[in-house]
Amino acid sequence: MTDITHTEDFDYVIVGGGSAGCLLANRLSADPGVRVCLVEAGGSDRWHWIDIPVGYLYCIANPRTDWMYRSSEDPGLNGRSIHYARGLGVGGCSLINAMIYMRGQARDYDEWASLCGDASWGWQQVLPLFKRHEDHFGGASAWHGAGGEVRVEQQRLHWDLLDRFADAAEQAGIPRSPDFNTGNNEGSGTFEVTQRRGLRWHARRAFITPVRDRPNLVLREYSSADHLLFEGRRCNGVAVVGQSRALRPGPAQLRARREVILTAGAIGSPLLLLRSGLGDPAQLQRWQIPVRHALPAVGSNLQDHLQLRMVFKVQGIVTLNTQANSLFGRAAMALEYALRRSGPLCMAPSQLGVFTRSSPAHATPNLQYHIQPLSLDKFGDPLHDFPAFTASVANLRPTSRGHVRLTGRGFDAKPEIHCAYLSTPEDRQVAIESLRLTRRIAGMPALAACAPREFLPGAHYVSDADLLAAAGNIGTTIFHPVGTCRMGRRDDDAAVVDAQLRVRGIVGLRVADASVMPTITSGNTNAPTMMIAEKAAVLLQTAATA
Repeated sequence: MTDITHTEDFDYVIVGGGSAGCLLANRLSADPGVRVCLVEAGGSDRWHWIDIPVGYLYCIANPRTDWMYRSSEDPGLNGRSIHYARGLGVGGCSLINAMIYMRGQARDYDEWASLCGDASWGWQQVLPLFKRHEDHFGGASAWHGAGGEVRVEQQRLHWDLLDRFADAAEQAGIPRSPDFNTGNNEGSGTFEVTQRRGLRWHARRAFITPVRDRPNLVLREYSSADHLLFEGRRCNGVAVVGQSRALRPGPAQLRARREVILTAGAIGSPLLLLRSGLGDPAQLQRWQIPVRHALPAVGSNLQDHLQLRMVFKVQGIVTLNTQANSLFGRAAMALEYALRRSGPLCMAPSQLGVFTRSSPAHATPNLQYHIQPLSLDKFGDPLHDFPAFTASVANLRPTSRGHVRLTGRGFDAKPEIHCAYLSTPEDRQVAIESLRLTRRIAGMPALAACAPREFLPGAHYVSDADLLAAAGNIGTTIFHPVGTCRMGRRDDDAAVVDAQLRVRGIVGLRVADASVMPTITSGNTNAPTMMIAEKAAVLLQTAATA
């Protein structure tokens, strides 16, 4: 790195302006006696497609809002490499995600508590943390919070096709669910979303915009964290590169009197640790990075929900394909959104959710369906020119484990992301069962009037071997990477942080994002990530007063 041109002191430096970083910056800067810096590689883009919910179609695979990562070629995907979207800008993945508010199952957090040896991570203990920042449309209750920064609403559109799919699921033995966020998400129902009156309610809007005038909160946009700074075993700052409206051009040091907190996500946080000499010595030596502290587990334990996107052509019923491929339909959608903030332009990628078991061997639901009244080859591609729906099914508790590794020592080197999908017998069996279950639901009488015909992967895939090949053809990420800096007991060599989110063997450094999850949650991961940041705020405030 070149000579430092600027040094500034803070109490806390937070690296990564996504959902976790924005929440944590809000909480820590609430104390006017504490100076907080939030570092983000992107900026505060005011692009209209960020705010219009259906804009995810334009934000994913767009370098304006996406890091544009790709996975390595994966044997489980029949040798394919896939686009691996991660949000870029203040708000992070909340700028481009599905907006689905989903906590997961109570068993997820009770398992974390067991793995970490800390009961405070159990479901009953973390539920108040979820509620603390929630503003639920139904008001305060035993399960939901009101008045928090994160608005959670019902979706503002309706599709007859989705009602028929829910009826078909019920005919297949899957009950209706009025609320997925009570610790038991079994059943079918409409996803609740992080929106306010038809606008995406992302983390910047929720946590940063209302407190932007706090003199003790400094936002460093367009600033990439190159490596961490140390005095012996103590982390005392971050070296950043770039230019923001408030930061002088060139390299700079942001010093932390109390602690540095990494909130750069399951890809960004392990990469920063590795570039700073914290990780597997063999990997560090490959890139001539001096080993500051050996932590072999950094970047390992990558988990993700692989979605198998089955597409069914239909007839005699409206889908988004039907409307969006018509000039009149597009005009009608735009007018409805302009007048009422409702209709297809405010739709999340998925409206109907279904949680169920792939077989009776599972004690709780191990599958999540995202049912969409649309179809396309992949996000970023045009919608198909025929009416269709997508039944995307994901294994909620994969046993496959991948990794994130360096491909160079610079902050701008793209990571190696190896997901290792379908690399275990258990995951392969669940994939086969999932495809068969989807066909069973699609064949129920409730959908008969739509005459669903399987377009992808194709009805000619029949045997177990056929279906496994089909899963490799149509499988892709659902954008839920976690676990690459996982937490665990103090004596757990496979852990990167302890139950207080402190990096093992280092003072003054914590990680507080999806990378610390020891096991992936049973649903979408944005809400659990915000809960982790809420927990981190409590831990940091407690440590400051100890």
